[in-house]
Amino acid sequence: MGVYIHFTEEQKERANSVDLVDFLQKRREKLLPSGKEKRIASDRSITVYGNEWYDHSIEYGGYPIEFVQQFYHCSYPEAITMLLGGEQGKPYRTVEEKQEEPKKPFALPAAHSDMRSVYGYLLKTRLLDRTVVNAFVKKKLIYESCEKSKDGKKEYHNAIFVGLDEHGIPRHAHKKGLYTKGAGFKGNVEGCDPDYSFHYIGTDNSLFVFEAPVDLLSYITLHPQDWERHSYVALCGLSQYAMLKMLELHPNINRVVLCLDHDAEGIEASEKYHDLITGRGILCERELSAQKDWNEDIKAAHGLPAIPAEEHPQRLLCEAICASLGEGMQNSQDDCSADALAALLTAIRSHMHRGRFLQAEDCLWDMLCRSINAAAKEYRQMDHSRDHAAVRDRLKYGFKTYENRRKIKTRLDLLESDIMALRGFDRVLSTSEKGDLAERCESIAAHCLKSLILLEQPRQKQEMKQNQEMKLTMQ
Repeated sequence: MGVYIHFTEEQKERANSVDLVDFLQKRREKLLPSGKEKRIASDRSITVYGNEWYDHSIEYGGYPIEFVQQFYHCSYPEAITMLLGGEQGKPYRTVEEKQEEPKKPFALPAAHSDMRSVYGYLLKTRLLDRTVVNAFVKKKLIYESCEKSKDGKKEYHNAIFVGLDEHGIPRHAHKKGLYTKGAGFKGNVEGCDPDYSFHYIGTDNSLFVFEAPVDLLSYITLHPQDWERHSYVALCGLSQYAMLKMLELHPNINRVVLCLDHDAEGIEASEKYHDLITGRGILCERELSAQKDWNEDIKAAHGLPAIPAEEHPQRLLCEAICASLGEGMQNSQDDCSADALAALLTAIRSHMHRGRFLQAEDCLWDMLCRSINAAAKEYRQMDHSRDHAAVRDRLKYGFKTYENRRKIKTRLDLLESDIMALRGFDRVLSTSEKGDLAERCESIAAHCLKSLILLEQPRQKQEMKQNQEMKLTMQ
């Protein structure tokens, strides 16, 4: 039995007032600049500002307690204890009550007298094709800025990627530092309209979607044939607004190709946008770079070191679990009644409450196998061709990483709702009702798979961290 910890309202308020930037930096989390916000390097869909956070992949956010619960897989009392400094006696900085800042009007950064540095950066460092860069420069979509520091003593030069609205008026600008050593600065100019990020409008019906302007230009460099016919948009992050605006303004576009980064965040966003676009009746395809992104592919083609592609951890776990569902699972118990599954769910919750996560996983595996067997049995009685293997494949290919960002408790609550719905099938069923029962069993299997992934992910992260540390010590 867990120990009950009482927190006063004042303690809860202090925990929810912790500055998340300070909190994450002290926990050695790498943060990336994103306008006035910071983006978490290990999960770039999450931004933090003051004591607020937002997960752009699920369009949900909140305050520190819930953030720590979600990000570190903690219980409510553990999250508060962590935010209050635990037993270390080192409190994290809190934010003062913020006044709403007036929105700064958008303005393009001042242009430099020439573009030597930006051409040097794009052609020599990024290895882009000169004719491609020239085409965008001629349309005034790329230029070099010259900006002063706040004290006026320093000059900063950036590549500026301009986004125009339907009337040709600049509404968006993305800055990329021209400093070639290290990561360099990048971010959107304050006051930008996210509907109009860097893009190109072609003449045919295809739209290619990228995360960053350099990715867009790199793809064209790699695929130059008739590139002017197509339309392209760089999201300048992972928000969907510019892509949807392009579809709104250009109804002739009936094919979208998602070319986002080959990493966890890019894969997750691609899955989400694929469903969003196909739900509108538009053909959607996905094209993955061999390396992390299209500019890394150019580097690799030139024989230079390139950042490798990264698969989504949840996708890897999904494939591993589904691969383990071999023929032996057909020997699992047949009882898939609401009472039998409810008893298993009670055991799962009891094990988790007591910290017995391996036992909870065993129960979830049991329920997963039973529900797959039950679905296959109903399909067989309907003379349907969907056997065990087909049900497993539907489970594997139906899994979407963006749909599995909930807390394990919420996932188990959804599982419980499906189990309770089985009680409506405790009678002689018609053929169509048998189909409904089979689909309900598949839904239970899907919740079991997602729950198993959520349970195993912290262990997977720990193993990956240990492997990285071992590699560093061996260097």
